[in-house]
Amino acid sequence: MRGFTAAAIGLALAMAVPAHAAATPDYQAAAATLAQYKQAIESRDLSGVEALFAPDAQIFESGGVEGNFAHYRDHHLAPELKAFKSFAFSDYKISVRGEGEVALATETYNYTIVLTNGETIVRAGVATSVLKRTDGQWRIISLHSSSRKPKA
Repeated sequence: MRGFTAAAIGLALAMAVPAHAAATPDYQAAAATLAQYKQAIESRDLSGVEALFAPDAQIFESGGVEGNFAHYRDHHLAPELKAFKSFAFSDYKISVRGEGEVALATETYNYTIVLTNGETIVRAGVATSVLKRTDGQWRIISLHSSSRKPKA
């Protein structure tokens, strides 16, 4: 009788968990996607970065609509990176929370740019990103960043 009771309890528990219940996505993997993007900017090498973005991703920067990543890369980011001798982030912090297959991230940081002419630019920045898990990969679907001169 005990075997029957244990089997009945096991069956009841199995039936109580929906068959479609999925494991909670790894939201820290979304942070890793953003870290790859950050590293690409610091290295000033955008090779393969487009794979971090959904094809229809939208980029917004400092009050401007930049379009999808390919447009942003070709008409904004790549030309800027060519004018930089170096680009370095500091005081980087990230917060990620999840909503099902969507991750919401907030990044705060400082960055220092040295232009090819030797001029140095220091800024405080913030970015908010929305990432969606597609085919097991986190892809950025919306990125909004802004910056300003740091407070004295």
